[in-house]
Amino acid sequence: MHRLLAIFILLVTGPLLMSCTSAPGYKGPASNHYDGKRFYNREPAEKSPWDLMRLAWGSLTKAEKWPDWIDIEPQKIAQERVYDGISVTFINHATFLLQVDGLNILTDPVYSERVSPSQLAGPKRVHAPGVRLEDLPPIDVILISHNHYDHLDEATLQALFERSEEPPLVLAGLGTGKLLDKLGAERHTELDWEQGVAVGDVEVLFTECRHRSGRGAADQMKTLWGSFVIKTSAGNLYFAGDTGYGPHLAETGERHGPFALSLLPIGAYEPRWFMKDVHLNPGEAVLAHRELGSARSVGIHFGTFQLTYEAIDQPVIDLEAALRQHGISHQEFRVMQVGEQWHLEGSSHQKHDIAAAR
Repeated sequence: MHRLLAIFILLVTGPLLMSCTSAPGYKGPASNHYDGKRFYNREPAEKSPWDLMRLAWGSLTKAEKWPDWIDIEPQKIAQERVYDGISVTFINHATFLLQVDGLNILTDPVYSERVSPSQLAGPKRVHAPGVRLEDLPPIDVILISHNHYDHLDEATLQALFERSEEPPLVLAGLGTGKLLDKLGAERHTELDWEQGVAVGDVEVLFTECRHRSGRGAADQMKTLWGSFVIKTSAGNLYFAGDTGYGPHLAETGERHGPFALSLLPIGAYEPRWFMKDVHLNPGEAVLAHRELGSARSVGIHFGTFQLTYEAIDQPVIDLEAALRQHGISHQEFRVMQVGEQWHLEGSSHQKHDIAAAR
């Protein structure tokens, strides 16, 4: 079956298929982003069933064709632990290994063939992970930005838990803990926005972003989505996960910046009428880089799974155009190759002029 037709069927029948796989949600007091039943953004990100049908139909006629497979050579991690500076390894999609202050931190780990409630249908990877799971160093912390299938992969988490002599600490948004318990997580902490934990000498905070959550029809917006700020001796790091553009980016920069490094999504942004509320496009990612006060940024969330209409190389093309427009070099905002490892020295960078990003 043609991939786009499979995506169409999944989108149209997804609410029925996924209702049985819905994850349990959060129960707690109301707040400025929780109404007692569901979480919400300060700026709306709701879509109607008609919008979903329109998106699904467009996937049959407007989505660019991706390659079926791209051969890559998985790499070995250079060091088991990093104590000086920051080492960043791009594994795939939004999965990065961050090594800093002796900690190994894994973001939104996804190793499955498909990001879907079923491994028989749905978006399928077009290349292998840049580092084999069995070649990862011991993982101390796993960051889960939200519970969508391309960010919370049950099979991958279970494999990571089984291989670990010391159970990793999993950090995720409110309401995610019951699913993590089911998957065998021995140590996990649910976080609200602006809550954090200390792990050794590193502080990890969960921060506001503009997105959604849900693994089925019954749990939409019932677990909290967010980004992560990681405060280290080598500088502050920012992992966006998924986010649309909004004032939370500049506010995070003011509150927790400047950042030595930010991991910012640049893919899955077309069509804009549907995606702009929940996914940055490359031009907005460049604005986010400036507003966060990031000395260096790396593009994430592109080139592994076809989730939206744009061609596989369009995010990089559009990012290059945005960087030229804003006079930002490729050394300042990078696109890493799958499996590439990049070492940054400790940061003493000054914050960018936020007004210049407007």
